[in-house]
Amino acid sequence: MEENWEKWVAGGLRILLIVIVAVVVRAVLRRAITRAVERVGRSDRPAARGGARDPLAHPERRRQRAAAIGSVLRSVASLMVTGTAALMVLDQLGIQLGPLVAGAGIVGVALGFGARNLVTDVLTGMFILLEDQYGVGDRIDAGEATGTVLEIGLRVTTLRADDGEVWYVRNGEIKRVGNLSQGWATAAVEIEVRGDADPGRVHRVLEEAGADLARREPWDEQLWETPEVLGLESVSLESMVIKVTAKVQPGRAAAAERAMRRHFKEALDAAGIEQVDPTGLTLEKLRGPREGTAPEPARPR
Repeated sequence: MEENWEKWVAGGLRILLIVIVAVVVRAVLRRAITRAVERVGRSDRPAARGGARDPLAHPERRRQRAAAIGSVLRSVASLMVTGTAALMVLDQLGIQLGPLVAGAGIVGVALGFGARNLVTDVLTGMFILLEDQYGVGDRIDAGEATGTVLEIGLRVTTLRADDGEVWYVRNGEIKRVGNLSQGWATAAVEIEVRGDADPGRVHRVLEEAGADLARREPWDEQLWETPEVLGLESVSLESMVIKVTAKVQPGRAAAAERAMRRHFKEALDAAGIEQVDPTGLTLEKLRGPREGTAPEPARPR
């Protein structure tokens, strides 16, 4: 004790200093990460070009993504600081780190080969969070399953399908993903009218009907742009097809198409423009010959 107490006290003080510095550095890093995450969560995304609405600018979505990324970064920072401090303490205790590091390397290689799928899942999950490929509440097509995202973990993504089934999809198995809730969806309808109708008049009627629909509730919010009449899609002797498209909120394309068909039908009827039945029959053909007119002679075979 008399010969070694100074050495032991000095070693103990160094170990205590290492622990204190590690605790301080860990707290500072975690606080810095937390403040950065809060700043990112409060920041506003710039508006998209042309004034289009950006669903990624929703504050709740930003907050969830920032919280997930912050949790991962804090865990990584704590692991690095704690591991470095532990190695320094072992060095102060006189333990040779060479064999320890070599043994840890061998164990790491063995675990890497045995758990390579787990490592792939975790790395993929980190990139999914960092790149904001999808978030909780988004409807996605992950290849293996399609549904609404319930939870995003570092290893698996949990989806609920339309029929109520819950799917647990490993992140490493997601080779491609289609997000059906980001950006906008396209509603497209084809209007078929008689071939002798005036294309310019039909075009004007559809434009006015689309503008009127965009002003009505709830489509004044769900339609991101006024429906655009693209023009003639196809022309035949008895009919012509005009295509109309519109950008709508994600997941509302089918409802918007139904509303557009109904509104266009009412506008065309009010303008006296006759549509063609999908079977190729006009309303006059369905009604048959008028009274006082001779039926069409049958064509010889």
